Amino acid sequence: RMEAPYTHEELVDACVDTVANSGMESCYIRPVIYRGEGRMGVNPLGNKVETFVAVWKWGAYLGETALTDGVDVQVASWSRVAPNTIPAMAKAGGNYLNASLVKMDAVLNGYAEGIMLSTDGYIAEGSGENLFIIVDGKLYTAPVGMSILPGITRDAIITLAKGLGYEVFEKAIPREALYLADELFFTGTAAEVTPIRSVDKYTVGSGTRGPITERIQSAFFDVVQNGNDPHGWLTPVPVAVEG
Repeated sequence: RMEAPYTHEELVDACVDTVANSGMESCYIRPVIYRGEGRMGVNPLGNKVETFVAVWKWGAYLGETALTDGVDVQVASWSRVAPNTIPAMAKAGGNYLNASLVKMDAVLNGYAEGIMLSTDGYIAEGSGENLFIIVDGKLYTAPVGMSILPGITRDAIITLAKGLGYEVFEKAIPREALYLADELFFTGTAAEVTPIRSVDKYTVGSGTRGPITERIQSAFFDVVQNGNDPHGWLTPVPVAVEG
């Protein structure tokens, strides 16, 4: 329940200007709208709505070799938040408590990431990524009804995979499918397209990046790194000129 103080176009311009003046060739962008100055308590309606844009170098989100070698993950002991508890489709700060519990638990157990199940026991997503399963050359991913974040990268991968001739299904997926999959991979703004090589110490496929994952990954990086963008997804950023 916040009225954004800027239009969508103004926020895009702010992101572009911040990146252009950062001096970074590659960075993560985080625009944030939040309730700021005002009274403490659980009713923030009278507090001022503030906005900022931050950018920083993030590097390889799940490790330097993750994109080529894949990562080891666990099924989390914490479930994804249930529908009608909080707005799970929103990229909201409060939702990160759920993600932080999953991530910390995974790291303390020696894994790169955790996979959350829905409250019904179906596969949802990682702590900061969406998840794709490949079986018999077909891609499967959880539907939005599993309280997942409908990620921008997830949507791009669905489009790219279909363009490469693969069928993509959004459906409820049981936990055991993780152990029977030919390939698994995460998607996300930070994670990009990261292969998963094991789940709960069960090896996925051959234990390396699978051929379909690699093909989809290459198509993704051809857009974001090489600028081959037939879908019009990219926003150009001018190079800052010192004067």
